[in-house]
Amino acid sequence: MVENKAKIVIIGAGMAGLMAANKLYTAPGSQHLFDISVVEGGGRIGGRINTAEFMGERIEMGATWIHGIGGSPIHEIADRIGALNSDQPWECMDGYSGQSTTVAEGGVELSPATVDPISTLFKNLMDFAQGKIAGESNFLRQGNYDKLSVGAFLRQGLESYWLSKNGVTEVNGCGEWSHKALEEAIFAMYENNQRTYTSAGELSTLDFVAESEYQMFPGEEITIAKGYLSVIESIASVLPPGLVQLGKKVTKIEWNPESESRNIPTPVTLHFADGSHTSADHVIVTVSLGVLKAGTREDSPLFNPPLPSFKTEAISRLGFGVVNKLFLRLSQPANDSDNPKSINKFPCLNFVFHQPESEFRRKRIPWWMRKTTTLQPIYQNSSILLSWFAGEEALQLEKLKDEEIINGVSTTISNFLIPRSQNENSESDSNGWSNGHKNQNDTVEFHFSQVLKSQWGSDPLFQGSYSYVAVGSSGEDLDAMAEPLPRTEESPKAPLLQILFAGEATHRTHYSTTHGAYFSGLREANRLLHHYNCI
Repeated sequence: MVENKAKIVIIGAGMAGLMAANKLYTAPGSQHLFDISVVEGGGRIGGRINTAEFMGERIEMGATWIHGIGGSPIHEIADRIGALNSDQPWECMDGYSGQSTTVAEGGVELSPATVDPISTLFKNLMDFAQGKIAGESNFLRQGNYDKLSVGAFLRQGLESYWLSKNGVTEVNGCGEWSHKALEEAIFAMYENNQRTYTSAGELSTLDFVAESEYQMFPGEEITIAKGYLSVIESIASVLPPGLVQLGKKVTKIEWNPESESRNIPTPVTLHFADGSHTSADHVIVTVSLGVLKAGTREDSPLFNPPLPSFKTEAISRLGFGVVNKLFLRLSQPANDSDNPKSINKFPCLNFVFHQPESEFRRKRIPWWMRKTTTLQPIYQNSSILLSWFAGEEALQLEKLKDEEIINGVSTTISNFLIPRSQNENSESDSNGWSNGHKNQNDTVEFHFSQVLKSQWGSDPLFQGSYSYVAVGSSGEDLDAMAEPLPRTEESPKAPLLQILFAGEATHRTHYSTTHGAYFSGLREANRLLHHYNCI
């Protein structure tokens, strides 16, 4: 008599889900033990990895970077399949080898002598917060670190920096800018950039203590020439046709923590939006933390019975933010046909905005642009520009029409890239940029035609971008996220490992990353293989 195979259903065909399926399917002898399927609510694989094309250019709507190449499984796969090089241009984000232009609101082009001291200060503060610099901080006031935010720490560092300069003659500002106001605005630019790294809408919500637990691989951060999706497709390529089922959105997960017998067959039942259902011995849940947050609300419960309190409290305390990318196409103005290269002259631009209390803020600049830090071509001489948005600004971007976006961005850069003949406040010679007109100094005008934006916040399958450890939570909450259900001590007779959890928000040291999702999928697959004595 042949024993029935254990039925394993994986919810989500992103990095974590496909890696779990890959490991389970390819483990020696597993095909005789397991009946594996992956159910995906959307119409594609990849999850928050979504390589696309925009005006003939390869871009990433979601995950973009390999965060360190030393020891990264993502880099190893991309290198092995030849995805790190391409004949087609791609979103390489090379930053022109450091040749960026930093401009303050009002058209003040800033010299490295002004920007670099604040840049160094911010980097040193973040290195300390992330545990890269050992020793005592000269910037951290004595107090309770447990409730300190990264945002508060950074501002303490800036205040200490100013105090350390007490008695030093202040350098003159530039036009409407005082020197101190300029330093604070540059510092804010780096703070806003950090928001897109962490997905925290405000750094005041980002936990200081947990920041040092986050780990990165050594080496450079790079993009994948043939697209991040090539890595996903490689992982999925070992799976037979039909194992991954698209368009199967799970609406309810029923499980049996109160069962008095471990011998009941398929203790978990999944209900789908199309009205169908299926049963399983084990379910690996890889949906985003945003979906889990929504699924633990009383008005739309995903689990029946509800998850235990240790799990729901961790889900509630951890942070899950929104980061969106905006792509804009530079178009050739009709009156500039004699200068075909004009659309390729947009700088790698860094924005330094006036702070909220400043009387010099340009009222025409829309609020959703004021925490944007960069606008730059996706590679040198590309006609496709990219800008990043986080928090409330990212959510607002999702609501705007293309015309509103083009007008808002155009208005913003018109207050930064000002013709040389109209701007006497720059610290160095202007490059002659402007918006909307040309002057006798061969100023190039910029017009935008097409817009493409990500919309991770409003997508019901994700409801955000990636996780962070919020003030009030800790790395222990990430560990709690990874715990399978039911707990043996709470349900001693119930079937084991009914619900397992994977995804970037379940990894204590590599949360928010694709490699964190990779490791988590591998972890849960190995948990099941151990359970069935396959390892």
